[in-house]
Amino acid sequence: MARVVALGLLGCNGGNAAPPSLNVAGSGVTTIVGGGGAAGGAGTSMGGQVVPDAGGMNGTAAAGAAGLAGMPDAGTAGVVGAPAGGDGSGGQGPASYPPATEVVDVLRRVNAQFAKKWPDPGAPIVVGSSRPSNIWTRAVYYEGLLALYAIDPKPEYLSYAVAWGNAHSWQLRNNDSSTTNADNQCAGQTYIDLYQLDGAKDPQRIAAIQTSVDGMLKSHTSDVWTWVDAIQMSMPVFARLGALHPNGGYFDAMYALYSYPKRTLAQGLYNTTDHLWWRDANWKSQKTPSGRQVYWSRGNGWVLAAVVRALDLLPATDVHRAEYVQDFTDMASAIRGVQRSDGFWNASLGDPTHFSGPEASGTALFIYGMAWGIRQGLLDEATYAPIVTHSWKALVEVAIHDDGFVGYLQSTGDDPSDGQPLSYDKAPDFEDYGVGCVLLAGSELAKLAMR
Repeated sequence: MARVVALGLLGCNGGNAAPPSLNVAGSGVTTIVGGGGAAGGAGTSMGGQVVPDAGGMNGTAAAGAAGLAGMPDAGTAGVVGAPAGGDGSGGQGPASYPPATEVVDVLRRVNAQFAKKWPDPGAPIVVGSSRPSNIWTRAVYYEGLLALYAIDPKPEYLSYAVAWGNAHSWQLRNNDSSTTNADNQCAGQTYIDLYQLDGAKDPQRIAAIQTSVDGMLKSHTSDVWTWVDAIQMSMPVFARLGALHPNGGYFDAMYALYSYPKRTLAQGLYNTTDHLWWRDANWKSQKTPSGRQVYWSRGNGWVLAAVVRALDLLPATDVHRAEYVQDFTDMASAIRGVQRSDGFWNASLGDPTHFSGPEASGTALFIYGMAWGIRQGLLDEATYAPIVTHSWKALVEVAIHDDGFVGYLQSTGDDPSDGQPLSYDKAPDFEDYGVGCVLLAGSELAKLAMR
């Protein structure tokens, strides 16, 4: 049996304990036997939308994962002790996850493929034009790499990340420590995590990102997250600085920044009925060809991931914590209701006929968020465990190549059409963020399997 050790990067003020390390069998299925818990809510009418030609599942309801919303017999993998009532809630029995060692093996393969392609972490990224490698796309990769390091602490992962920070002298893009651009602050997430992992606590590692964020606090800037991607790029930075300096005002500033796109910008980018986000103000008035709302999968994945990464560090006593939790659980329920029968989610969540087909980045972010929610006790395991395992199985079997390349990955952009059509072999313009999303997803799933 292989021993997999889970490490914490930042101390958690919200009462979220790091997962225990334990021996995990190298084969078979890891089962979790929990205590009593609330059954899942009623399945929605949108549950497990069956889409014709949805990736080889023949468009049948039976092809979807057990646990898809709206399926009354969905709960074949429930938590022991949970009541069986409620449509889509699940019956009694252990929740099954793939073995942690098996998940980690996939993540190692995905990461190795990327690291081999980019042996010099400081090398510029040339896609049309040349960009420094501390842009947001690469920063998301390092979020995933450190998540992998937390469960599979190989020295080369840490060395690779530190070399990246050193290559940029721990600066933000264009050496601009006055930036309020969330994309350009994204590298700060990893800089702060690497500062925490550094025994010497080298202040250079966080100087630039703290200067940038402190400038926003001093000017009371709260209206700059005008696209939902920005929430993931910057919100976890504020959460990390708040964990380092609990009385520094970072958590309050984070909430003001989050509240602006949610409620104020264009009367709010968050649809409080559908519990999904429009990518930016331009998309509120646009519709799919069949007249439905355009909800971009990866955009909603960014928000879900951001809330996870903030809640992980937010004090249990924070006055806004309940709102974040409510948004998280409402989003998870809405996302669950529009999963494809093959385990993926479409690039367009609101219309199963709009750019339908597997998409890896949004799917990975949803796995990450839901797996975290199960582990924290915020999502009913009987309802969501089958969703998470089915989605991971789809990623591994349909999107991830034997050499670790990730297919069905949508290119950068702002809507479901970007980079289409997707395919198993097609490379996106930037692949780094997609790799990071997969590493986040698998690392959180491995933590579930290691409980």
